[in-house]
Amino acid sequence: MNNYAQVYAASMRDPEAFWLAAAETVDWIVPPTRALDDSAAPLYRWYPDATANTCWNAVDRHVTAGRGDQLAIIHDSPITGSTQKITYADLLTRVATLAGALRDRGIVKGDRVLIYMPMVPEALVAMLACARLGAIHSVVFGGFAAHELAVRIDDATPKCILTASCGIEPGRVIPYKPLLDGAIAQARHKPEFTVIWQRPQHPAQLTDGQDLDWFGFQAGATPAECVAVAATDPLYILYTSGTTGQPKGVIRPTGGHMVSLLWTMKNIYQAGVGDVFWAASDVGWVVGHSYICYGPLLAGCTTVVFEGKPVGTPDAGAYWRVIQDHKVKALFTAPTALRAIRRVDPTGLEISKYDLSSMDTLYLAGERADPDTIQWAQMQLEKPVIDHWWQTETGYAIAANPLGIESLPVKLGSPTVAMPGYRVEILDEGGHSVGPDTLGAIAIKLPLPPGTLPGLWNADARFQKSYLAHFPGYYETGDAGKIDADGYIYVMSRTDDVINVAGHRLSTGAMEEVLTRHPDVAECAVIGIGDRLKGQCPLGLLCLNFGVTRPEAEIEAECIALVRQEIGPVAAFKHCLVVQRLPKTRSGKVLRATMAAIADGKPWKMPATIDDPAVLDEIGEKIAGRGQPND
Repeated sequence: MNNYAQVYAASMRDPEAFWLAAAETVDWIVPPTRALDDSAAPLYRWYPDATANTCWNAVDRHVTAGRGDQLAIIHDSPITGSTQKITYADLLTRVATLAGALRDRGIVKGDRVLIYMPMVPEALVAMLACARLGAIHSVVFGGFAAHELAVRIDDATPKCILTASCGIEPGRVIPYKPLLDGAIAQARHKPEFTVIWQRPQHPAQLTDGQDLDWFGFQAGATPAECVAVAATDPLYILYTSGTTGQPKGVIRPTGGHMVSLLWTMKNIYQAGVGDVFWAASDVGWVVGHSYICYGPLLAGCTTVVFEGKPVGTPDAGAYWRVIQDHKVKALFTAPTALRAIRRVDPTGLEISKYDLSSMDTLYLAGERADPDTIQWAQMQLEKPVIDHWWQTETGYAIAANPLGIESLPVKLGSPTVAMPGYRVEILDEGGHSVGPDTLGAIAIKLPLPPGTLPGLWNADARFQKSYLAHFPGYYETGDAGKIDADGYIYVMSRTDDVINVAGHRLSTGAMEEVLTRHPDVAECAVIGIGDRLKGQCPLGLLCLNFGVTRPEAEIEAECIALVRQEIGPVAAFKHCLVVQRLPKTRSGKVLRATMAAIADGKPWKMPATIDDPAVLDEIGEKIAGRGQPND
C-alpha cells in the first residue's frame, strides 16, 4: 500500500487486520491476538488480550537499543534564560528513580496521581514515572484556579499530587502552593501526600506531614522496573470542559494510545529516530500529552519542551530562534500563535533573521486554520503548512494530510481527509447523511479507531449521553462542517457556533474566513447574538494588525461590506467592533460562547481556562459603549 486511498480503504475494509499490523510497532509484553472487542458495543475496547508498558516503549527500549546518548528532551526556557538537554539514558534514570520513590510511598498500578506542573522536564518525568508503575496520571494545567483543581481532585481521587513551587509567565511569577492548598482544602477527597519541585524563582514553604521535597523524597529510592499493564487499562485521565460545568475526564487506553501515536509519527509527521520534534503547546493539554511527551518519545525523537510565548519572550522571533538553535524538523502549533506573530511582524522580518533549513513542515491544529493565516505562513516560511483536525477525545488527528504516505493537494480551509479508522460523515438534524458541500454536524461512524476515548472516568452513562446518544451508531464530534466531492473535510465551527438567521443555518467560521482577508485584520471572531426579528444575527469582533492607524469605523464598514459581498445579504452581517484582544483559553481557543452571553446580557461564568480574565471586561465595555447590536 503506497498511497492514501489504498491505506484508508484497507482500514475500512478489514480494521482487525489493519490495526493488528499497526500494533507490530509496539514492544508488547503479551502481544495482541485480536484487535477489537465489540462485545459491549457501543462501548468498544482495542487489544483486549494484550499487555505492555508505555514507559518501556517511550524510554527503556531506546536505551536498550543503544541510543542512550541520544537527546530525549530539550528544555528551552526564554522565561528563565536557560536551556537543558536530557539524554534517553539520563531520562531513564530520572523516571525510574521517581517511580521507585512513588512505589515506596505506596503508589501501585491503578492508583491516580495528579500532576500540576509548569513547562519543565520534570512534568514529563512525572508522567512517565506514573506510566512505569501503571498508575493513572491526570495532568492539570499549572496555575489552574483552586476551585477547578479541587473539582478534578474530587473526580480523580488521586493518592498523591506532584507539583512545582511556581510557574513563570512573562513579567510575573505564579506561586502554585497557595492554589494547591486552597484546592485541597475545598476538595472532599484528600491526597495522602504532595511532592514539590522547588524552583529558585519562588520556593514554597512546605507543610510538615503533607509536603515532600522533590529531591529529598527520591533520595535512596531503588529505581523501579516497568509494570505490565493491560492494553485496555487507562494510561491517563485528561479533563475537558463540560457543558454542565463539571469537567469530563477523558480516558486514554494504554495499548491503542501507543499504536495510534506511533502510526501518526511516521505517517502524518514523518518523524522518527533522532528527529527533533516540537509541539509548541503545554503538557496540560492533549497536544502536550500526545506530541510533547508520548508521541515523540515512543518514536525515538528528541522532543522540545518550550517555556515561553510566541511573542514577548523576548520578541516575535522566539519560535524561529528555537527552530534554528535546536535543528527542529517539524513544528506543531496553533493558528492563534501564528496570528499573534503575524500581528507583530506582518512582513516576516524576524523570520528572515534565522536559519530554518532544518525545518521540513509546519503543522497547525487546535482551532480552525483560516486560509489567510496559512497563506501568510506559506509565503514567509517557504515550507509546507499542514492543517489537521482532532480533539482531546480522540488524542490524535481525525483528518490530516498524511505526508508519510502521500502528500495530497492542499485545499485552503480544509484539514484534508479522514485518517484510517475514521469514517467521517455529515449529518442533518435528523441524523441522516447529507450530500457534498452541505453544512451539517460532523459525526464519526462507530467504532472509533484505537487510542481514542473508550469512555469517561467513572461516567459511562455521561459518555453515552454526551457523545453517542444524539446520533445512534455515531460519535458526535460537536463540530459543524461539510465534505466536498473529493472527500476533503471542512470544519467550520463548533455546532453551537452555527447560527440561525431568519431560518438560515450559517457558519460563523465562514464569516471569519472572509474577515481575515481584510488587510488590516490580524484575527477575528464572529458570534451569534439574539435578534428579536431574525432570531440571531452575527457580530464581528476584529483585532487589527499593529501599526494600523486608520479610523476604526472605516475598517468596520469595509469588513461589513466584505462579508455581505462574499456571503450575501442572507448573513445579515451588519455589526462589527474593533477590539484590542480576543478572550482565549490558554490553549488558544476563542471563548465565543462567553462573548455571546455578554453581548446578550445573559448570566455567564468566568471560564477556568481563560488566559486573561480582563479581556472579557474590555469586550463587555466595548459592546456596552456601542449599544447592544440587537437593539
